[in-house]
Amino acid sequence: MSVSVLSLTRPLDTVSGLLQLASLLGLALLLLKAAQLYQRRQWMLKAIQQFPSPPSHWFFGHKQEFQTGLELQELKKRTEKYPCASPRWLWGSKVILVVYDPDYMKMILGRSDPKSEGAYRFMAPWIGYGLLLLNGETWFQHRRMLTPAFHYDILKPYVRLMADSVQVMLDKWEELLSQNSHLEIFEHVSLMTLDTIMKCAFSYQGNHQADSSNASLQLEPSAPSSFRNSQSYIQAIKDLNYLVFSRVRNVFYQKDIFYWLTSEGHRNHKACQLAHQHTDRVIKLRKAQLQEEGELEKVRNKRHLDFLDILLLAKMENGRGLSDKDLRAEVDTFMFEGHDTTASGISWILYTLATHPEHQQRCREEIQSLLGDGASITWEHLDQMPYTTMCIKEALRLYPPVPSVGRELSKPITFPDGRSLPRGFLVSLSFYALHHNPNVWPKPEVFDPSRFAPDAARHSHAFLPFSGGSRNCIGQHFAVNEMKVAVALILLRFELAPDPFRIPVPTPRIVLMSKNGIHLHLRKLL
Repeated sequence: MSVSVLSLTRPLDTVSGLLQLASLLGLALLLLKAAQLYQRRQWMLKAIQQFPSPPSHWFFGHKQEFQTGLELQELKKRTEKYPCASPRWLWGSKVILVVYDPDYMKMILGRSDPKSEGAYRFMAPWIGYGLLLLNGETWFQHRRMLTPAFHYDILKPYVRLMADSVQVMLDKWEELLSQNSHLEIFEHVSLMTLDTIMKCAFSYQGNHQADSSNASLQLEPSAPSSFRNSQSYIQAIKDLNYLVFSRVRNVFYQKDIFYWLTSEGHRNHKACQLAHQHTDRVIKLRKAQLQEEGELEKVRNKRHLDFLDILLLAKMENGRGLSDKDLRAEVDTFMFEGHDTTASGISWILYTLATHPEHQQRCREEIQSLLGDGASITWEHLDQMPYTTMCIKEALRLYPPVPSVGRELSKPITFPDGRSLPRGFLVSLSFYALHHNPNVWPKPEVFDPSRFAPDAARHSHAFLPFSGGSRNCIGQHFAVNEMKVAVALILLRFELAPDPFRIPVPTPRIVLMSKNGIHLHLRKLL
């Protein structure tokens, strides 16, 4: 009997011993991780000791700034109190230096520091590793390959396509005005800019604003499939703008294995799928067109190729040079950047003009004297509206479409005032804070187009709505042209006024959004 009991207790002792060992190992790993986090925090505290900032919680950091819904107002307070830059703690072991001084900007943008992997990698499931996320030699190769797509000979005929898309939107607005003079414009402008980018960069011949009767922009079964696909895509981009930004700031969402199990992770995955379905359709359609008799040879003989044709021909002529994955990443990247940032810019420009009627009227008079009824706006007209251009730039100063970009220092840096940061530190170049910095722009909240008069002097890096340096926005001339066309044609047809009961609340995402939409009153001009 005693032998039998002994034989039963030995396995129990073994299991108990293994559990104790596992507990000790788990505790040791936990202590090691805690020591690493402590050591990293001490390193960061030492690195930023020269840069004062508002008080922060040891674990939650400056999270209270993000939760108030007034983050941009808090950011503007920093520019007044802390010169050049200030640290922002996301949580206890992660801090970013927020930069809003033109000399600091010039130094950082003049280097070749990579995008900060920690934050930008969260965009990879959505847009892949195209121009926005690539670094180093691969980025340079892709940039060099795609630069010809933005040659002025390519951009010239786009003006007519832009005007056509804007006119479709304005015809739609006229129909809606018979029901109500009030309109939330961001959704409409997004559809219009998507329509434009599809025609200009992706050789699409359809109409993404097809259902002019659908005033609410809801996905109704009766809506044409092109409209429903476009609206699904725009909603997916809107969701991803929020989800990616939310993930960056949540300490519990950093690890993929945990994030993809959460409800937000599931939403992210679904939105990525919807976005990819849209871009896959674009690629498939253009591939089919190029296989039509004579079409491929005609494209090859063009002096300058469109964006998608450059990508597809690079794939066809050198299969190793551009994989299917690379091709879709560039299409996903430019589809997003080519419509969403421009839609943000145009919407905020219209809101700014609505709130400053005297400047709106002066722009309108300039455009009327140049275009008459606007039926034949051309490339040459775009440089003949100086006051409208000044107003557009001042609106972009107040509301930059991309509020910030990030960098991870690949080597130490010493700024002009003698303060320095070590290699590996994260910096956020806040264009919004730069544009609202009273040390750079006197009375920064005042709308004053004369800041951009031809003879006005300013720092080379005081105005950066499209970033700067070698990684500036490749499509900035395309975007500015579209903004000019849209503003000119809209002001010829409508008088704009703000909705006093729904004032937009700017909120930083990947693109500058409004928390409650951008609502305007429109009056059709006779």
